[in-house]
This record gives sequence, C-alpha cells and structure tokens, in this order.
Amino acid sequence: MINKIVTAKNFIRSKTDFEPEIAIVLGSGLGDYADSVETEIVFDYADITGFPVSTAPGHAGKLVFGRKEGRNLALFNGRFHCYEGYSAAETVIPLRTLLLMSVKHVLLTNAAGGINLDFAAGDLMVIDDHINFSGLSPLTGPNVEPLGVRFPDMSYAYSRRLRDILDDSAAALDISLRHGVYAYMTGPSYETPTEIRALRTLGGDAVGMSTVHEVVACNHAGVEVAALSCISNLAAGVAQHALACEEVMEAGQKVSGKMKMLADEFIRRV
Repeated sequence: MINKIVTAKNFIRSKTDFEPEIAIVLGSGLGDYADSVETEIVFDYADITGFPVSTAPGHAGKLVFGRKEGRNLALFNGRFHCYEGYSAAETVIPLRTLLLMSVKHVLLTNAAGGINLDFAAGDLMVIDDHINFSGLSPLTGPNVEPLGVRFPDMSYAYSRRLRDILDDSAAALDISLRHGVYAYMTGPSYETPTEIRALRTLGGDAVGMSTVHEVVACNHAGVEVAALSCISNLAAGVAQHALACEEVMEAGQKVSGKMKMLADEFIRRV
C-alpha cells in the first residue's frame, strides 16, 4: 500500500509543485463545486499511477488543485467505495497520498439517508461521530509508518475545532445545521426498514456508504478532519416510497448552493 501511495505522490509531484493545504472530498451531486476554484491543474484519477478508478454514479473521478479565498485547495471530485469492489485500504489511497504531501485540514462531504425522525430531505448535518457497521478498516495490514502509529486514537475523530468553524460559518450565512452520528454500511443495496430501526436504536442519525474510512485515515495521519452530510432522502421505513439513486443526486443538486457557500466560509475561517 505504501508503494502505491508513494508512486501516486511522485507522479503528482512530477507534474506540479503546487502545495494544497486544505483537501475537500465532494460527495454525490456536489462535484460542480470544483468549477468555482481558480484551477492550477486537474488530474484524471485514471491517469495517476497508483490510484483506483471511480465507478460510482455522480463521481467525476478528478483531482483538482486550485485556489479559493486565498487558500490552496485539493478537491476530490469523486471518491471510492467498498461496494465498487475496492478494499477499505484502497478507497483511501488518494486521500492518503495528499496527507503524505502538504494537506493539514480535510473536509469530507457526502449524501446520507436520514434515520433521525426529526430530519428532512435537504437538511445538512455535521457529523459528530460515527458507527462503523462494516467491520472493515483502511488500516488493516502492515502499518504505513510514514503516516501514523499502529493504533491511532479515535476519541476525537471529528475535530471539535473544525466542527465549531462549520457552526460559525453556518451562523454567519443563516444556514441551519443539524448535528448527529453517521452510521456506515457498505452497500450498495440500501438498508431494509428493520436495519434502519436497529441503527436508530444504536444511536445513528444518518446512514451512508462512505466517509468513515477517510476519517480513520485522517486520524491515523494526525490531520484535522470534519464531515458534512447532505440528508438526501429519508431512509427505508422512514420514507414512504422506494429509494433510488436519482433521488440522492437530485437532493444534492438542490442544496449545492448552500453547500458551496458553507464550504467557502469554512475555507476562509479554517
């Protein structure tokens, strides 16, 4: 795994000396945020030696280096999921490549199903903690010593400082934010109504198929991370209709304006 990460880093370094300080992973329906930055260079994932190739709908599969609000950014326009057939460790190769470079802060975004009965489609939720129901970890296997220790602490997995910045940013923009616990399931099938009731009983407020492995990788590397979920739909048994991928994409597009403003303010304040 370290060979793939170093190979990818060396490939990127051979093309640019740009030093991103903030990395943002753009979730389903949010990829057009990349169009708003002053672009330095764009990489197709498929062209970066060592990277997997994104196959998920709505994920463009591009790494964008650019500037906004006076900050150097790396935008992941698309991410990788275990349901695509990748191991947990493979899903975080791109992020770990940047963590091995110059990135010091990470903002993750995703689309999630609402479990909390007080939530509605279109809500934005700051993730305070997660429950990993997959039984998988990106750290399984030999430890990548240049990045972190064998047994990283997860007591403060989601940076309190960055969560406060998200709250302050939302308040300045008059955007309402929820807070809650993200339940990670591998998918790709959506959960059953009984599974959703079980997740709610165990403390989950929203459910999704990404993000958790990235959070583990950031904590392993000692890099601050925060995560923001777009509640794109109400989960099975909460919604009174069958779930579809198109619903997730449409919801992401509807709230993309709020997400963009929040991301801009976050970048200014971090």
